[in-house]
Amino acid sequence: MAEAVAHATGRPWAFALCLASVVLWAATGPVFHYSETWQLVINTGTTIITFLMVFLIQNTQNRDGAAIQAKLDELIRAGHAKNDFIGIEHLTEAEVEEFRARCAEAKKKRMADA
Repeated sequence: MAEAVAHATGRPWAFALCLASVVLWAATGPVFHYSETWQLVINTGTTIITFLMVFLIQNTQNRDGAAIQAKLDELIRAGHAKNDFIGIEHLTEAEVEEFRARCAEAKKKRMADA
């Protein structure tokens, strides 16, 4: 469901619908004398949509990140690189920092040898 909603909300018609809603709301301001209820309608609507979109965006980013990791892992497996880095996204921060330190040390060593 999240994937279908993310696809739909990313379409131009979804933006046009939101824009039309805001224009319609603004046009009704004089009719409702710019009352607090009139303001509450747009505030509540945008708050609810924003709240839901945060989770939708997170879901999309999680899927994209997993796909990118799978592609990178396959490139590492197919190439001549060490396979030590496959799956490091599942390690703790301390373990990842250890990998970073090893890479920095290897770079320093290569620079010194050159």
